[in-house]
Amino acid sequence: MKIHEYQAKDILAKYGVAVPKGEMAATYDEAVDEAKRLFAGGAKGVVVKAQIHAGGRGKGGGVKVAKTLSEAEEYIKKILGMTLITHQTGPQGQKVRRLLIEETAPIERELYLGVVLDRATSKLVFMASQAGGMEIEEVAAKDPKAILKEEIDPAVGFQPYQARNLAFALGLKPEQINDAVKLMTGVYKAFVDTDASLLEINPFITTTDGKLFALDCKINFDDNAMFRHKDLKELRDVEEEDPLEVEASKYALNYIKLDGNIACMVNGAGLAMATMDIIQYAGGSPANFLDVGGGANQQQIEHAFEILLSDKNVKAIFINIFGGILRVDTLANGVVAAAKNLQVKVPIVLRLEGTNVEEGRKILKDSGLNFLVGETMQDAAETVVAAAKGGK
Repeated sequence: MKIHEYQAKDILAKYGVAVPKGEMAATYDEAVDEAKRLFAGGAKGVVVKAQIHAGGRGKGGGVKVAKTLSEAEEYIKKILGMTLITHQTGPQGQKVRRLLIEETAPIERELYLGVVLDRATSKLVFMASQAGGMEIEEVAAKDPKAILKEEIDPAVGFQPYQARNLAFALGLKPEQINDAVKLMTGVYKAFVDTDASLLEINPFITTTDGKLFALDCKINFDDNAMFRHKDLKELRDVEEEDPLEVEASKYALNYIKLDGNIACMVNGAGLAMATMDIIQYAGGSPANFLDVGGGANQQQIEHAFEILLSDKNVKAIFINIFGGILRVDTLANGVVAAAKNLQVKVPIVLRLEGTNVEEGRKILKDSGLNFLVGETMQDAAETVVAAAKGGK
């Protein structure tokens, strides 16, 4: 689950991480009032920042620095409600419904801090870099040595000496080291306490008067842990998500929309990945990732069909099921009911194996509907690709 920058900064502040003064605004009047408050409090400038779930906002025109109130009013009017296009939103862009109005800071240096899980070592890694303000993936690709890392032993957690290692490697001044250790410790504690999957501060800045701030922040959470964090779950902004993905989440379906035209319905994430791969191998393009899970019932399968067919790009449906907990006959009954109730017009290709597979195939055969059944994954993939292209 993703959250906005202003929400991430609120979380960091609770853990003693310094962030600039500012507030979120959802209307023009709220944004102008906050800019007035900051200027009245002595701010030499304010930053008007679009709040969307995507990076690259500055390059897309979604972050502007105003030195006067009239400039701030101009930027607020321009950014609020705009469709912001960045390298992460895709060409369709994302509508800006919220702004963060913050005071400016006298920046001396822009650095980077981040915490992420290294799946190769099964450990959290605290990363830092002197190349703040840049895309960290580009930095890592061009100069891997520019990324400083401290692996964290889960038995003891992030230690002060590791924070000092990073602080000295970043070239911080001696009088800034203790503040840096406190800030990094707060970042690590926020990551662990909230069951985050990613926490980035980019840029992490030093100011001309020697202070340290998280100037920007991104936090993603582990969806599977949200049952432990009802307060965090409420931070979800469904307006920032694909409507089909939001709808799928209501029925405990794992759905991610893609750009292809062959819809996939699979049970199990690994099989779903293999299914998308074999569609590509056969010359097609998957329209989605959809894992109905091992315990899906007929109602969930019908809802899955509704979601798949809501994508206007879909030209064919590939159902690839290995019956274990989800029996093949249960799946077949759900497919038949959904095809009849929704009056499915696109070809449906199935590859079925596992528990009660013969019963499932009989249900499909006796349905009176024209299902295409592949004997193997490759056979089914080639059939669905041909069907999507208008072949037999």
